[in-house]
Amino acid sequence: MNDRPSTQGNDHWLSMINQASDWFEGPLGQQLLAQEKLVLTEELARCFGSYLVHNGPFSGDPVQPQNIKRSVRLGAPLPGVEIHCEEQAWPLGEHAADVVVLQHALDFSLSPHGLLREAARGVRPGGHLLIVGINPWSAWGVRHLLSREAFRQARCIRPSRVGDWLNLLGFALEKRRFGCYCPPLSSGDWQARLSRLESVGQQLQAPTGGFYLLVARKLMIGLRPLRQERRERMGKLLPMPVAKISRRDAEQHRLP
Repeated sequence: MNDRPSTQGNDHWLSMINQASDWFEGPLGQQLLAQEKLVLTEELARCFGSYLVHNGPFSGDPVQPQNIKRSVRLGAPLPGVEIHCEEQAWPLGEHAADVVVLQHALDFSLSPHGLLREAARGVRPGGHLLIVGINPWSAWGVRHLLSREAFRQARCIRPSRVGDWLNLLGFALEKRRFGCYCPPLSSGDWQARLSRLESVGQQLQAPTGGFYLLVARKLMIGLRPLRQERRERMGKLLPMPVAKISRRDAEQHRLP
């Protein structure tokens, strides 16, 4: 069965992406993206290679890590996106990219698992897949439930669930980070007053940040990450008594 979206599905997807892009242009979206840029820049500094592919439902230029030669954005036809394509039809060869970044792409997707599978296919063995998503266990997750804007359409998938998908696709989760601990307040004055929350939250890395970042590495072909099985506690080994035989007893029992 072909799981690619139909023409009607494409129209719905484009409408959702355009609305999401408008929301990210607003004050709350810019607040979220600004904090994500800091964390992404720090993590991408540890990645090396020739090509980085970026996918996300907002306008703007792709991230430009120092250790990656070429960065390109693909996805819906938004300003800054160089390659236009559907979410499950990337025009990339298998293992074509050293790094793929999905920044809120799963949050605004018709088929998050299908999109993740398409992105995973393009990562070379040993390469990295970075996923940024809205944390449902945060003030931003609560705002998503109460919002009447395009933010309401965000899926807010749990990071643990995305981690399970990555495991099935042959990736090893190397790191999980959180950020944007300031609540979603459109007032710049309140954001300035609560800015200390961000520094404290980053130090503690509490799982209550507005977004999460998963850094996963694609294993070599034929390898799969294994879950560590829980070992049951074993009873203590007791020393067994050993009979002691003297040299004199041994000589008496020696055969003639």
